[in-house]
Amino acid sequence: MKKVCLFALAAALCGCRQQQDTGLGAGAVGPGAEAPKAAPAVDSRPEIACFGDSLTAGLGLEAGQSFPDLLQQQLDRRGYHYRVANFGVSGDTTQDGLARLPLLLADKPALVVLELGANDGLRGQPVDVTRGNLAQIIESLQQAGARVVLAGITLPPNYGPTYIAKFQALYPDLAAKYKLPLIPFLLDGVGGNDRLMQRDGLHPNAAGARIVAATVLKTLEPLLEKR
Repeated sequence: MKKVCLFALAAALCGCRQQQDTGLGAGAVGPGAEAPKAAPAVDSRPEIACFGDSLTAGLGLEAGQSFPDLLQQQLDRRGYHYRVANFGVSGDTTQDGLARLPLLLADKPALVVLELGANDGLRGQPVDVTRGNLAQIIESLQQAGARVVLAGITLPPNYGPTYIAKFQALYPDLAAKYKLPLIPFLLDGVGGNDRLMQRDGLHPNAAGARIVAATVLKTLEPLLEKR
């Protein structure tokens, strides 16, 4: 009886040793089991947020053709260590932008390309209302520590010279007041050119979007740091 007990004890100890050696203890990964998946890598690069309407969202373009997408490509080619986030929503007015500002602030962008106001103008909203909304957005972003680049836009000529002049003036006025780099006209070299615009005459096509991205980068680049 004593020999049987000793034999059983030796067998148990041998089994434990074998389990340790093969790594097949509790919770270990054995044959046929799936290995734990690695967590996705976090993109720690500083964020450049493009905050705007359909011009930023890339309305009418294929995926990857919006100016924020193309801006990312240009930054990568030039060795800048930033990620570009597209916060464009088609149809947004400055009031809509103000309403979704908390989502942008939660992303903690280092730089913001602010492109809003075109839909205010197309709807004939009072320029002072647009100015006030943009001022609130700018102040909130600056208080959060983000640097703001302001992108200006114009309106079709049928809105009348008086309204258009007042509308266009709000962008340089705000840039001067808040000491912002200004893109005087986001669609510079693109707007009015049928080869670079979509049929609606309001939004750039893929070729036009590449020019818009280069226009944005030209103003943005002095604020960037190489990796």
